[in-house]
Amino acid sequence: MSDETDFSELPDQAAGPEAGALRGARDLEAVYDIPVTVSAVLGKATMQVSQLLKLGRGAVVELDRKLGEAIDIYVNNRLVARGEVVMVDDSRLGVTMTEIVKADRAI
Repeated sequence: MSDETDFSELPDQAAGPEAGALRGARDLEAVYDIPVTVSAVLGKATMQVSQLLKLGRGAVVELDRKLGEAIDIYVNNRLVARGEVVMVDDSRLGVTMTEIVKADRAI
């Protein structure tokens, strides 16, 4: 009689928490190729349509954020993180996530 147990034919939970984690990772692979929209919001402004129509090239719109304040990062219109704007190369901007926002979900 062998001391080794063959878990290959048992459900993943029977093999312990490590097997459950592996199954969870395999299940998650199904969503890896789903496209999502990521938006980084520098700030917001509210104005009347008449003010909007008066804007022209070079106009400055004052936002509700201060210089250096964290920006909001949305995935599919849901706030998921906050971050900072960074320079990726000489002509491109990027965002570094500094805080993950925990969503309060009522079930």
